Amino acid sequence: MGYSDFFAGEIGTELLKQLIAISSKACLCKSSADNLIASIRELLPIIEEIKFSGVELSPFRQYQLNRFSETLRGGIELAREVLTAGRWNVYRHVQLARKMEKLEKQVESFINGPMQAHLLADVHHMRFETMERFDRLESRLEQRLNWMKNGAGGWVEEAVKRMEVEGEASLGTLGGVGLDLGKSKVKNMILGMDDLNVVGIWGIGGSGKTTLANEICRDNQVRSYFNNRICFLTVSQSPDLEQLRAKIWGFITANEAMGYLNNLFVPQGKLLSEWGSGPRALVVLDDVWSSSVLEQLIFRIPTYKTLVVSRFKFPTSVVNEVYEVELLREDESMSLFCHSAFGQKSIPPTANETLVKQIVDECKGLPLALKVIGASLRDKPEMYWASAKKRLLRGEPICESHENKLVERMAISVEYLNETVKECFLDLGSFPEDMKIPLDVLINMWVEIHDIEEEEAFAILTELSDKNLVTLVKDARAGDAYCSNYEICVTQHDVLRDLALHLSNRGEVNERKRILMPRRDRELPRDWERNSDQPFKARIVSVHTGEMREMDWFRMEFPKAEVLILNFSSYEYFLPPFIDDMPRLRALIVINHGTTEATLQNFSVFTNLANLRSLWLEKVSVPQLSNATVPLRNLRKISMVLCKVNNSFDPSVLDLPHIFPRLSEVIIDHCDDLIKLPLSICKVNSLQSLSITNCHRLCELPTDLGMMKKLQILRLYACPELKMLPPSIGELTGLKCLDISQCVNLRYLPREICKLASLEKIDMSECLQIVNLPTSSALSNLKSLRRVICDDEISGHWRNVEKDMPHLHVQVAEKCYSLDWLNS
Repeated sequence: MGYSDFFAGEIGTELLKQLIAISSKACLCKSSADNLIASIRELLPIIEEIKFSGVELSPFRQYQLNRFSETLRGGIELAREVLTAGRWNVYRHVQLARKMEKLEKQVESFINGPMQAHLLADVHHMRFETMERFDRLESRLEQRLNWMKNGAGGWVEEAVKRMEVEGEASLGTLGGVGLDLGKSKVKNMILGMDDLNVVGIWGIGGSGKTTLANEICRDNQVRSYFNNRICFLTVSQSPDLEQLRAKIWGFITANEAMGYLNNLFVPQGKLLSEWGSGPRALVVLDDVWSSSVLEQLIFRIPTYKTLVVSRFKFPTSVVNEVYEVELLREDESMSLFCHSAFGQKSIPPTANETLVKQIVDECKGLPLALKVIGASLRDKPEMYWASAKKRLLRGEPICESHENKLVERMAISVEYLNETVKECFLDLGSFPEDMKIPLDVLINMWVEIHDIEEEEAFAILTELSDKNLVTLVKDARAGDAYCSNYEICVTQHDVLRDLALHLSNRGEVNERKRILMPRRDRELPRDWERNSDQPFKARIVSVHTGEMREMDWFRMEFPKAEVLILNFSSYEYFLPPFIDDMPRLRALIVINHGTTEATLQNFSVFTNLANLRSLWLEKVSVPQLSNATVPLRNLRKISMVLCKVNNSFDPSVLDLPHIFPRLSEVIIDHCDDLIKLPLSICKVNSLQSLSITNCHRLCELPTDLGMMKKLQILRLYACPELKMLPPSIGELTGLKCLDISQCVNLRYLPREICKLASLEKIDMSECLQIVNLPTSSALSNLKSLRRVICDDEISGHWRNVEKDMPHLHVQVAEKCYSLDWLNS
């Protein structure tokens, strides 16, 4: 403790007494005296704290306090002069008043300047003395600085982040198999793999990522390995990169005070690679939102490791290996929910067990949802619980607390997306809960409604997947230039779907961009009927019902609707009459979730669909087409999945080029009654892609197949009854991809296939009957061929061709057995 600290305290006390006396006597100096009294009363407790702290101050701080002591001493002398001045000496009082104002400004300047720096230095000194205590102070100080710098937005963001951590904390308290397993895997990546400098924890918001990271930091084995050199930093969405880099560098070099000065001493680029080994250190970067930000916070130094916690997936070039947080199992979910709702780990005897289980099931194992919803229902009557269950089924918040703590927290991930990507995320609320959404359906919809190309639509889907907002069902073919997207699916956690519904349902129903049914119901929503006297401005309309008859519909107008999604479960389905009032409709998706194909009625509504470009039919009996069928002049793509189609094609009268003059893509999948294709399909000159897959009774292709000069993709995947390809296949001069995989009875490739000069890819895996190919010299005419996928038995022949074609890559197919199709 310095002498000047004590002296300043004594002077301040004496000055305060004098000022109180002045305030009561001297009128001209009263204002300044009152202000000084307030300032010194705030100052005295701080000076007392410095006096009794027991910390020896630096010479520079002693110098500053000495100067302040002189100022206060002068203030005492000035105060005495004011008290002794004659009451009627007005000129003297004016002079003294000016001096008092000057003293007031000096005291105020010290409080707002050097005093603030002294306080910050005290915090840094405490950090040096005890790491844990400083961590708490640092967090509070950083929050205040961010608030001062960024305004209320930064403060709110950090507050919401704290709420998520608190919500997840219960999981750490309760423990569980999932948390222990995750902890074991992350520890192994950090401690057991020396070649991994940067590892990550990745998961959906509220899944327990930060809880897991905190458990890692508290683990005795981890702390011992790094000799307690562990630094936990929250990055957030608007980080101060220079400050964070300086903190990290100061921590690594054990010179932490430097980290609070500036970023000048942090080495850049090549200097880092020349830095030698030092003591082991672990830096945890929590809540990282950007790959570009992350790259600037990683220091590639031996013995130093970084643990990245994020809801976004980063490339392996940045994060070497990632642990994906798993959602809670059923028993863990129940324990966490009961802890929040009842204060115990199991359902109490007085609670409605069925209702509790139904609500827990709606949370789908997400820790934050279990915590927030459980707390929202605590001490509420059973009728309130029943109402909450119904609201959850509709994708609505059950109360203000639920909306603020869960929905708005999850919404942060969406608000920072660019506008198109955000709109695509919101479109996902158009599909039923727990549905495996065919990738083709999504991409078709996005292409039509957002005016983007298929490649951009797939890139958006990948971005949403990397940000943990959707799950792209893993498939090695996903993203391949010639893959069949209708066999690849997308899923979404129910909480994220509820978020999409919540954000889409804001505003009056007639004004919304999307008008959606959150779950299957026997009838259309009542608020649709109440507002049906006015046109709806929605661009996407999604209906989910059971059987619908003509009388079940009511008239609605959708002058701006571009996408209509009809989900139902029934044997018969009357198409909605309001399709007539959708002049801009570009994509129609009809999906039957029943056990057998449904019969569609009211097909006459197609008469007015002049702008329809994409049609998806699933598990329905396709109505018979004839030359009298009204042409769909703008239809580009038609997909028929699990449909009855054989009665649709009357080969003797059907003129497909007349009905579909601009058709460019046809998909027929799992249509087990398809035996032959209509001959007139060969006359559809606009056709570029023909996919006939999993049609187990297809036995013959049209002999005039070669007439489709614009055809680029021909897929005949898993058609076991198909025994030969017509020789006219050699006339498909524009063909780029031929997929005949799993055509187990196909006996040979015709010699004419060697004429396909544009062919780039052949997939003939699991074609067990093909043992001979055209000669190598003939196959070498396939100048554009880049990739062949085949079985090991025939690969030798292709290897010989590969020798003469340096750009050709021959890939032996792996044996793959999957039962995923059972869930279709």
